[in-house]
Order: sequence, then structure tokens, then C-alpha cells
Amino acid sequence: LLARVIPCAFLLAPLYPASAQSGATVKHIQPGNGAIAAAVWAGDTLYVSGQLATPITPADSAKETPAVYGDTKAQALSSLTKIEAILKEQGLGMGDVVMMHVFLAGDPEKDGKLDFAGMMASYTQFFGTKEQPNKPARSAMRVVALAAAGALVEIEVIAVKSK
Repeated sequence: LLARVIPCAFLLAPLYPASAQSGATVKHIQPGNGAIAAAVWAGDTLYVSGQLATPITPADSAKETPAVYGDTKAQALSSLTKIEAILKEQGLGMGDVVMMHVFLAGDPEKDGKLDFAGMMASYTQFFGTKEQPNKPARSAMRVVALAAAGALVEIEVIAVKSK
């Protein structure tokens, strides 16, 4: 049994950040009464929680209408703008982002097809520009749905404070 447990421990070790193992300072950024932290510092690394777009039209419970978020391009722009604001509040910028995870749902207005081009149209406004040439490592995943009805994009990032 021990022969099976030890290799598993080595496989799981990369899932735990080195800063957590080294006793680095951890600081939770928790504005308001949200259920999760907006971001968490672990040493010089900032982990920003997944950001959904801000609704263009908020839900109206009296009229029983859902929130309207817009298409993939609009939602990606909103999510990235929110991330940029969180980073700026912490003394960082988009050039400090080293890893990005993008979660995309199919757009019902496009017969449920993924609008990767729409996400990229917003992404390229923040990364690989003349003003901000840095590009993060990135993964993009198709998901069946996101937490908010009508949400098509959720983006989370990891940023590192340069020394």
C-alpha cells in the first residue's frame, strides 16, 4: 500500500503552490460580503478568482426577467476590465499576469457554438499590444454552463509581482 501512496504524493505535490509550502505570507482580498475572496496573495503571487461579466441589464425579479450579459466579446471585455481593476488595486497590471484560465460556454444566439474569436477580440485589447506586449500562459476550456444564467465567459488569472 505504501508503494502506491508515495507516488501519488509526488503526483499531487505540483498542485500545491511552492509559496504555500515555504511559509509565505497569505493575504485574502475580500471586499464586501461576497462568498469568496476576489483574490488571494501568497507571497508575491496574486491568485484572482474567476470573474464573470457585469450584466449590461441587471435581472429584474419584479418583472421576472433575467440579467443580460451580452455576447462573448462583450463579456470577455467586461471580465478582463474587472480583472484589470483588481490588479491595479493591488499595485499590479495586466503585464504581471503569468497564467490565465478562460472558461467559455456556447452562445445560444450562435446555435450554442463557442465564440472563441469574440473572446480573442477582447483579449487582444489587453495582451500583446504595443503598450502592453506581455502575453500570459493560457488555457481555454469549453464548459456546459457557468454559474450565472446567460454568462458565456469566466476568466481567472495568476499574477506575480516583479522584484
